[in-house]
Amino acid sequence: MDCKQLSKDHFDELVELRRHFHANPEIGYQEFETSKKIQQYLKGLGLEPEVVTTTGVVATIKGGKPGPTILLRADMDALHQNEDTGLPFASKNPGVMHACGHDAHMAVLLVTAKILCEMRDRLCGNVKLVFQPNEEEAGALAMIEAGILDNPKVDMAFAQHIWSDLPTGKAGVAPGAVMAALEHFDIVVRGKSGHTAAPQHAIDPIPAACKIVEMAQHLQTRSMDPLDSAVILFGEIKGGTACNVIASEVTLSGTMRYLLADEPVSKPRLKGGFENILKGVEQIYGVACELKWTPSNPSMSNSPAVCDLVRAAAGAALGGENITSYYCMGGEDFAEFSHRVPSCFFFVGTGNPEKGTDTPHHHPKFDIDEDSLTHGVEIFLRIVAAKLTP
Repeated sequence: MDCKQLSKDHFDELVELRRHFHANPEIGYQEFETSKKIQQYLKGLGLEPEVVTTTGVVATIKGGKPGPTILLRADMDALHQNEDTGLPFASKNPGVMHACGHDAHMAVLLVTAKILCEMRDRLCGNVKLVFQPNEEEAGALAMIEAGILDNPKVDMAFAQHIWSDLPTGKAGVAPGAVMAALEHFDIVVRGKSGHTAAPQHAIDPIPAACKIVEMAQHLQTRSMDPLDSAVILFGEIKGGTACNVIASEVTLSGTMRYLLADEPVSKPRLKGGFENILKGVEQIYGVACELKWTPSNPSMSNSPAVCDLVRAAAGAALGGENITSYYCMGGEDFAEFSHRVPSCFFFVGTGNPEKGTDTPHHHPKFDIDEDSLTHGVEIFLRIVAAKLTP
């Protein structure tokens, strides 16, 4: 099949679908209208979609001949964020925005499914389509626990991410860990409230909280192997009610991300060091610290053999000179698939300064170069052709 031409032939539909999803974003596990739209589309292709984990959708394209089953995944959820793009198809839902490209991922997978359904009799095997909710808060594991890797058993899994850090027309494919393991943390530093004129009668949690932030930077730059990648970042700090009142408590929330060469050894050292900082602060400042870890996802690890397949497919689509090895410290819950079946997660460039699509992900002005939509479809098609056609 002519993967390039087939992708281009569906450009208008790709744009229409992407803009529909962009204008109607929904947050994790509340993607009810998104889920209905996807189900209707798949039913129109003659498929039998199944709802999994509240809003997730799974359907299987069964080939005309026996063979392996490959899984293609798209994420569905949007972010808690106000949009500031000024686009005519901007979010209709205040405080919710597709600022990470999941709208594009759904459009790409739907159109890929449409093309594959038209040639299903030629397929030697099956294509399992997975539309996953709640990627931003680790929804992949719930779908896996619901059994989506079985019936038929998945032999290989693939996912892509539209990426503004890569120019349109390029793709990032690399073996091994390409995205970081991620854990959220929440800390409550409890002191004793009082008057700012008499600090000796109070226990001030604000200096203690400041020391935690400071020492966390020391941990990642002085306690870890420089060849390991670890980022500890505080995204939220709350404390105090008035300028002349010593606060009773301060809360801090953030993320710990890591790509570790020896994770079984380095991860406990990293987290243990963080916990020791809190113990030290308690002793020095007289506060009480409460720490809660919320694991999000392990590191996104690509199988070398599967990665070679994707690199060849992407090279055929975009030219070998436009394929690069790409790694980042972002978190991605497709990692849960990659730790269970041979997988590859790859990046499709959408950055175009002339179109204003080089804005970082999770930014209120984030947008994509819609020309990259056909690139995503073509690479998916070439992956399927390589594995499931004679």
